[in-house]
Parts: sequence; structure tokens; C-alpha cells
Amino acid sequence: MNKRNYQKELDKVLEGLDSRPSLLLHSCCGPCSSYVLTYLARYFDITVIYYNPNIFPPEEFDKRLKEQKRLIDALNHDLRQGDEGSEGAVMPEGAPDIRLVAGDYDPDVFFDMAGGLEDVPEGGERCFKCYELRMREAAAMAKDGGYDYFTTTLSISPLKNAEKINEIGEALEKEYGVKHLPSDFKKREGYKQSIELSRKYDLYRQDYCGCVFSRRD
Repeated sequence: MNKRNYQKELDKVLEGLDSRPSLLLHSCCGPCSSYVLTYLARYFDITVIYYNPNIFPPEEFDKRLKEQKRLIDALNHDLRQGDEGSEGAVMPEGAPDIRLVAGDYDPDVFFDMAGGLEDVPEGGERCFKCYELRMREAAAMAKDGGYDYFTTTLSISPLKNAEKINEIGEALEKEYGVKHLPSDFKKREGYKQSIELSRKYDLYRQDYCGCVFSRRD
């Protein structure tokens, strides 16, 4: 069975758009969202949901949230000026600013989910369940808010399993009735561009995924 090319699937969705739909984008952090936002801002009215109860310690959560907000404020200015961004990305005149919603921070939600999986290596089943935990929150919010699409920035990381992320997204699409936007944002040098944008905006780039287990490993 051939491996699916999620970037090509995304291309097809974008080519088929005849309006400017709303997108609820789950973000794990500012650096990972940087390329994704510059890429998608031409096509969607975007609200970012920063929902990451996995992040440890609380000070790290707050630091990443602060950087996420700082980046969005800067992009709302720069993308209207056509300043760099992905492939000359620019927000059309009249398009609303990228919005940010901070989700609840309750680490117990993550630890309950991870129960019994504490010793599973990074990149395994515990991580898959963590993807789903965060993406489910986005799908539920997208349904409640009447968004056209939802997706996540997670696939930009070379360490994240894009196939599993999209598999979860498709299952949540069926469950919540909101279209999942396919993605493998690391493609077309997306990860490299996220590093360059992080330098441009002087973003804090963490050296572990976020949870206490990734910090340990």
C-alpha cells in the first residue's frame, strides 16, 4: 500500500477553495506555528488554540504561551505588509487578524491520560494519545464555534508521526462533523522555514517536546 502524501492532499484542498473558510489551528508552540501561520494565512481566517496540558513545568507553559502571543501580534502586522512569510504570504485586505485562544491548563488531564504509559519511549503510544488529547480539544471547540476546518501544527516536527496525526484528525472529523485539514507541514522545507522564522522573530525554542517524560529523556 502506497504511503499517503498529506502535503499533496493539502494542496488539493487549497486549490479547491472558492472562499476564505475559518480554521481552528491547534498550536503546540510559537516556533512550530510560525511557518504554518504564514503558509495558511492567505487561505483561511485563523484562530489559534493553544491547548497543551502536557507541558511541564507550569512556568514552561506560560513562557510558550507568551511567545505564541508575541508571534501572532507580530505576524498580524507583518503579513498585512507582505513582509516575508512563506512564499510571499500576505493577508488579504479586510481579512480578520489571526486570533489566539488560550485553553485551560490542567496537567492532571495529561497525567491521567499517560497513566500506565510512563515508561513508553518518546514517539510511541503515549505520544499518540497526547496528540489525540490536544486535537480532540480543537475538534470540540471547532464544532462549538462553527469553524469550517481544524488542524494542528504538530506535523511540522520531524519527530512527530504525520501519518498518525492525520489518522487521528480524520477520526475526529467523523466524530465531530468538522473537516480536518490534512497536513505534513515539515514538507517543502517547512521545518527549515520555521527555524528561520524563529530566528527572525527571536522566538524562544525549547529543547524538549514539553512533557515531563520528554524532558526526562
